[in-house]
Amino acid sequence: MEKGKRSIADITTSLKALNLKPVPSKVPTLNALPPKRTGPPRLMSLCIGVIGQHFEDIIEDLSEIAEEFPSDVKMALTAIARRRKLLSDAVLLSLADGSWDYLDVSGSSVTDLGLSEVAEMCPYLQAVDISRCEVITPMGVSELIRHCHSLQVLRCGGCPRSNFTARRCLSILKPSLNDVEEESWEELDVKNISNGAQSLQWLVWPKIDEDSRHTLNSDCPRIVINPQPTLLGYRGSQVPWEALPESVLDEPAIKDIDPKTWATTIVTRTVATPNSASDASELHIAEKFRLAFVDRDMRLAPKRAKNARQHQRRAKREWVETSMDAKSIALASQISRSLHNQI
Repeated sequence: MEKGKRSIADITTSLKALNLKPVPSKVPTLNALPPKRTGPPRLMSLCIGVIGQHFEDIIEDLSEIAEEFPSDVKMALTAIARRRKLLSDAVLLSLADGSWDYLDVSGSSVTDLGLSEVAEMCPYLQAVDISRCEVITPMGVSELIRHCHSLQVLRCGGCPRSNFTARRCLSILKPSLNDVEEESWEELDVKNISNGAQSLQWLVWPKIDEDSRHTLNSDCPRIVINPQPTLLGYRGSQVPWEALPESVLDEPAIKDIDPKTWATTIVTRTVATPNSASDASELHIAEKFRLAFVDRDMRLAPKRAKNARQHQRRAKREWVETSMDAKSIALASQISRSLHNQI
């Protein structure tokens, strides 16, 4: 009995010494940006970084080069092009992929034409940033709304021209209703909306004027303007990180790519001469390729001229052998020379 009691006492003492309290799990921060990648970068990211550093050298052939790229690589190159101020309609359409669910063209030179075509190519876009785009007008926004019925987050404003465009888009953003019996916007179904932004819920417009805010709040209270992170959310919906004012939509695409890739640098190009061989290492890589091509072209020029002459003689010989007119001319020439020699 005493041994049994001693054993029970020992077990009780050991259990008290153990820390049996559950370790509190780390609750992820609501509405935070996707975590940045830790550790060394992937080989794919290093390759994308190299391409991004020389992006301007491949723009002309980008559509052929990027044709077989995966969608995430295309998105990363689009993000790098935007940061390097190289994102245009041609670049965007060369990289656009139908599986994209977000698009960031903020601060770029993308026009209405590029925005409408990419919206048609990517109908599943859910978040789009057109802020600080000075050449996008309500026509482009209308095409975006018309093609992307799943659009939930729209970011605009950021510069006077973009603010002006956003004010003119209020009638486009407000959905028009069919004949419905529901008493509030929250009870509406998408099928009850005939046109306009069918799924738009979050509008990020940093310097929205009071008249525009009042118009949206009264005519379309379902759209939340400039939402802030909150534990309770808005009307039962948590604010997506894409709708937070400080978020950058394309940041996840380049999370483990070296920021030096899109650092803007001014490259001074010099004209190479035979006496400037020591400065060749300072030339831009594109200039090196150009000089190498010029040197190769000069070396092959005599050979190309010789081949051209041989081709011309061969073509003339074949024409003489196959054409009846040529044979007649050749025979007449021979007879003429024969008669001339007899005289």
